[in-house]
Amino acid sequence: MNLGITANKQVENARAKNRAPRWLMPIVRLAVIITDLAIAAFSFVIAFKLREGQPVFSATAWGWSQKFAPYAGILVFVALIRPAMLVYQRVYKFHGEFSYTRDATRIFKAVSVSSLLTIAWAFLFRGGFAFREFSYSRGVFVLDFAIALPLFLAFHAFLRYAQTLFRTRGINLIPTLIVGASPDVDRTISELKERTDLGYLVIGIVWFDPLNATDPPDTLSSVRVLGKMNDLPFLIRELHIQEVIITADKLGSDVLFDSMMQIGREQRVEFRFAPSLLDVLPQKTSVEQIGVLPMVRLFREPLSDAERFVKRASDILISFAALVLLLPVWLVIALLVKLDSSGPILFLQERVGMDGRLFLCFKFRTMRFDSDEALHRDIYRKNIDGDSRANAGNDESPVFGKVKDDPRVTKVGKWLRRSSLDELPQMFNVFKGDMSVVGPRPPIPYEVEDYELWHRKRLEVKPGITGLWQVSGRNRLTFDEMVKIDLFYIKNWSLWLDLKVILLTFPAMLRGDGAR
Repeated sequence: MNLGITANKQVENARAKNRAPRWLMPIVRLAVIITDLAIAAFSFVIAFKLREGQPVFSATAWGWSQKFAPYAGILVFVALIRPAMLVYQRVYKFHGEFSYTRDATRIFKAVSVSSLLTIAWAFLFRGGFAFREFSYSRGVFVLDFAIALPLFLAFHAFLRYAQTLFRTRGINLIPTLIVGASPDVDRTISELKERTDLGYLVIGIVWFDPLNATDPPDTLSSVRVLGKMNDLPFLIRELHIQEVIITADKLGSDVLFDSMMQIGREQRVEFRFAPSLLDVLPQKTSVEQIGVLPMVRLFREPLSDAERFVKRASDILISFAALVLLLPVWLVIALLVKLDSSGPILFLQERVGMDGRLFLCFKFRTMRFDSDEALHRDIYRKNIDGDSRANAGNDESPVFGKVKDDPRVTKVGKWLRRSSLDELPQMFNVFKGDMSVVGPRPPIPYEVEDYELWHRKRLEVKPGITGLWQVSGRNRLTFDEMVKIDLFYIKNWSLWLDLKVILLTFPAMLRGDGAR
């Protein structure tokens, strides 16, 4: 094989970008565990001080105070069990992709379980039987949980934020190969390059064309094609690859298994599949048996009556709270819109809701009054048709369905779109019942006129202010990809999925995804 890997300057530069030495991560992980141990001890001591109002240390001798002595053994247990539960929940996994929501869930589980174990230990330990008649205060354990949880959440959120900053500088990245061909490889590389916080450093591409219809190009999306599938084991060993992302749906299991056998167990490498969204089986299935035949039944209704009730109740609560608590923000934005340009503060536009019903959608006005919508109509028709002219960005950072350098948008409007604050008035639509907090983007009637039949399936639920599309790439995705994500959301809806989307919306707003 004549790939010239060691002489290939592009590959060598990519490997050099991941500058952190291998010994650094174990030291960082140890420092984090020690800090968590200190947080656990600190939380318990503060809980004791707040509940009992007594000193922890003796004023006359080197040791614990008389009041705290029964709790000393509990303190040691707390300091050890909390990091142990965090280890069990894999909170100290600092390589690859992470999620603030998933981390928060794991930390909540770890702190909750460790608190229950601490209570059990307290009543079994009894101060080493030196305080058999002593009765521990339940308030100490309640306060300990209430103090420890936000401290752990804040500390680990800060760690993750710091990790994203390091990753933008090329540190803490996983050397990765992409297997496949266009366009799946292009889309995967674009996402990994755009989101350096995911923690992947794409070293190169392994070309796989099941039909062998085309010869591999030299590069795809500015990343060098290093070889074909039979070169994969050699590339992994030579480049010290840690992950392989496979975008080819038709890659045979025998081909992959043969490559894995050649790599061997000593080379620690993980394989990931990135299948088409339409190939994902919905979670809402049930396995039944008809006679001796096993059958998988797919649910026809997107939401059951009970699920619709839960979703509507949560929509009312969230929208009412937003309308009341964010009133000062609304007033400031309204003043800025009014001072920036003449015209009304709110922009009312007809949108298509669930089952094709029309409703008036509220937004803060971001364009000059009486702007012509023909420009957007033309661009979005091209976007639905898959026309490359609908890309207002470039191949490296695409922006689909947006008017490039839109002259109609005001100065304040650009900021409102970048932060997505122009959509706050849609809380009125949620409260009225036209929209939901989470759901597909509400289309304009002239968009729906150009829909294909399968596109219209996204109208089976209420449109949302935010949604899986908004937190999964937004305008970086083509129209068909957006619809596939909407259909995946509809098939797999749950209250927990809505909560995750809402939590992921805030980082998306801070990144300015709305400006794309």
